[in-house]
Amino acid sequence: MKIIVLASTSPYRMQLLRQLGLPFHVAAPQYQEQIDQEIAPELLVKHQSAGKARSLAHRYPDALIIGSDQVFVDATGRVVGKPADFETAVRQLRGMAGKSHTFYTGLSVYDSNRDEALTGFATYRVTLRNLTERQIRDYLERENPLDCAGSFKVEGLGIALMERLEGDDYTTLIGLPLIKLVDYLEHFGVRVLDGKAIS
Repeated sequence: MKIIVLASTSPYRMQLLRQLGLPFHVAAPQYQEQIDQEIAPELLVKHQSAGKARSLAHRYPDALIIGSDQVFVDATGRVVGKPADFETAVRQLRGMAGKSHTFYTGLSVYDSNRDEALTGFATYRVTLRNLTERQIRDYLERENPLDCAGSFKVEGLGIALMERLEGDDYTTLIGLPLIKLVDYLEHFGVRVLDGKAIS
């Protein structure tokens, strides 16, 4: 089977990819993420996902390299990434409370040997409950989701912040759209359900 590489050190993406039961390597992408408000979110996450995947081609010249990137668009239409610090996370959740927001998750699978890639994106919509300042701060202190777009982990206590979730693939919200990934891997000869790959 061709080597599969996840161009991410995110524990959430690693956990999701493990669900497919395929062996894979993990490597930090050599790519600097940037949020540009002038670029449409779907184009931004596609560009960054492809950049992450391609950034490891020199280390893995004959592999399928998976890159993924996520941002969310708040109710005002602004593109928002990971908060990085506590007070930014507080502001993010304060602004999101009681409103609906769309998460955009990019995905790229790059065959470094053939220099061929499939790149796309998936969306997921969330509506948060009305939250008090104390609830927001208590949540952030308990879960510390500073490495997550939107400042919450839906696979953890963050589910309690939610009023409604809407989308085709819940893994999109966590950061790696597995339904789309299975399709992309199939294109490159990896049959997930068979546990095999075409040489």
